Amino acid sequence: MNINDLFNVEGKVAVVTGGSRGIGEMITAGFLANGVKVYITARKVGPLISKAEELSEKYNGECIALGCDLSTLDGVKSFAEQIKEKEDGIDFLINNAGAAWAEPFDTFSEAGWDKVMDLNTKSLFFLTQQLKGLLTNNATLDDPSRVINIGSIDGLDVPAFETFSYSTSKAAVHHLTRHLAHRLVGENILVNAIAPGPYPSNMLGAAVAHDYSEIAKRNPRKRVGTPEDIAGLVIFMCSRAGAYTVGETIASDGGIVKTGGHNLG
Repeated sequence: MNINDLFNVEGKVAVVTGGSRGIGEMITAGFLANGVKVYITARKVGPLISKAEELSEKYNGECIALGCDLSTLDGVKSFAEQIKEKEDGIDFLINNAGAAWAEPFDTFSEAGWDKVMDLNTKSLFFLTQQLKGLLTNNATLDDPSRVINIGSIDGLDVPAFETFSYSTSKAAVHHLTRHLAHRLVGENILVNAIAPGPYPSNMLGAAVAHDYSEIAKRNPRKRVGTPEDIAGLVIFMCSRAGAYTVGETIASDGGIVKTGGHNLG
C-alpha cells in the first residue's frame, strides 16, 4: 500500500500522440518526470524533434520524436510500423492527437466535418488496432497495459461554440472507449478516457485569443487546468492504483460538467 508502489510507472514505455504541445505535452512531461520512456508524434517534424530534445533534457528522460500524419490510415500504419521497429512491447497508449473546427451551422463544410472526425475518432480506433499486439506483449493480469483516449467535456455537454464535428467526435470517443474496453479487457488491456475541460492549449487559445482569465473566472475552481492536473490523472490511470478502473470517462474540468458552473458563451 506504499504510495510509491501504488503510483509507480518507472521503466514503462508510452506512446503519446500529439505529444509535443498542449495537453499531450503535459502528459509527456508527467511520464518523463516519473521514469517512463515516451514516443511522441506530430505532423510538424522540426518542432516535434525540438520538443523531444527539450523534454528529454529537462526531465533527464528519454523522449523520442516520430513525425507522421495520423489523419489517414496509411499514416497510422506507418507510425505503428516505426514503433514496432523500435519496441517489442509498449505499456501505455495515449490517444491525444486531435483537431477542432468551428463554422456556422448554415455553412458548416464537409471538409470541417471529415478532418475532425478522421483524426479525432477514426485514427484513434485504427492506431489502437495497429498497436494492440505491442500492448498485449507487455500486458499481464497483475500489470495490464493501458489505453487512454483524450475526449472532451464538449462530448459530454453542449458546447457554446459551433464546433459540431468536434463535439460529435468526442462523444464518439467516449462511447468507443467503452466498446474498446469491453473488447480488450480480457486481454489485459484496460481502456479508459479523460474528458478535459479548459486547459491552456493552441486549440482553446485560438478561441479566446490566449487570454484564459475569463474562462478561469467562470470555472467552479476559478482557474484553468495545469500540467499536474492532467498528468496526475493519467499516472493514476496507468499505475497500480488505477488497475481496476475500466471503460470510464473521467472529466478533468474543475467541476464544470457536474455543477453546471461554466459557460464560455
